[in-house]
Amino acid sequence: MNSVVTVTGSVMEKTFRQWKKQSLNKLDHSKKGTVDEDIQHVVSLLNSREEYFTTSSCSGRIVLIDGAADRSDVQKQDCVWLFVSHHKCQPEDVISGVSRSDGDAVLKFEPFVLHVQCRRLEDAQLMHFVAINSGFRNSGLTVGKTGKIITAVRSTHGLEVPLSHEGKLLVEHEYIHFLTQIANQKMEENLRRIDRFYQNLQSALSAEKLQKLQIPDPPASQELQDSPHSLETEKGESEEKEKKKKTSVYKRRRKREQHRQTDCCHGDGSSSVSEPDQSLDLFT
Repeated sequence: MNSVVTVTGSVMEKTFRQWKKQSLNKLDHSKKGTVDEDIQHVVSLLNSREEYFTTSSCSGRIVLIDGAADRSDVQKQDCVWLFVSHHKCQPEDVISGVSRSDGDAVLKFEPFVLHVQCRRLEDAQLMHFVAINSGFRNSGLTVGKTGKIITAVRSTHGLEVPLSHEGKLLVEHEYIHFLTQIANQKMEENLRRIDRFYQNLQSALSAEKLQKLQIPDPPASQELQDSPHSLETEKGESEEKEKKKKTSVYKRRRKREQHRQTDCCHGDGSSSVSEPDQSLDLFT
């Protein structure tokens, strides 16, 4: 049974390394084409570890999208991006963007999201623990049919407000100024959570590494046999046996001497020889 588990584990290790190599060699298909600047250090840390690699990420963004007026939901593939920023923005940026809308314009703030593939379930649980304790309460993990273990780091710290319908602005510019302020505040909080996540992740990975280093390997059987404690025990046992052996010899010799003396003085009631039981006390 143990050999089956070992073989299965080895196969999964090899498969994970192949997945990681393919993912890191794959071009980023996002619209920006690169990892967002504010999370490059997070992505680099994870990809440098043998237990993890990132499959997708976004540092968080403020986006104004224009969707079809006859759709009740907003699908990215059917939308026109009027404005997008991975940093704080100005109200004029949003006003300029919404002026180009001919459908339903929606202002959104989308918080940091990160998908990490993990080597083992224990690694995924550690990642999930760090995410939850860093403020990303909507995080979770999934295990696919092929054995892929993915941890999603995410939160509900978002914003979504419609601004126009069929190209017509529904709100005053003053309200757009207010919404922009709210979106910028959420972006600031988002960056604080990213920093907290990075610090907690570093601490957790360092603690895990230290714990592994402090676990000693079990000593070999020969080392146990040759250890100072075992040698001392053997020496003590040997000395005890030798002492008992000598005591036994002394007892037998003394008994023989007493018997000879008793035989010589058998009819003499005035014998000064002590009783055998009393003489034995000297050797016990």
